[in-house]
Amino acid sequence: MNNSQNTSYQAGQVKGQTQEKASNMMDKVGNIAQSAKESSQEAGQQVKAKAQGAVDVVKDAVGAKK
Repeated sequence: MNNSQNTSYQAGQVKGQTQEKASNMMDKVGNIAQSAKESSQEAGQQVKAKAQGAVDVVKDAVGAKK
């Protein structure tokens, strides 16, 4: 292999490694986004449950609950 071919080969290797690293980073970003989405949904459900509990307490206090 001459010098030019060796340089081309090495450039191809670097390009492949860079693409692989970029792909791995995008996978990680996707996983982080999914995790954040799930966390916010869970937090929303907790807020909703607490609000419903507060409504039930008020209804009990005024005798509006059946």
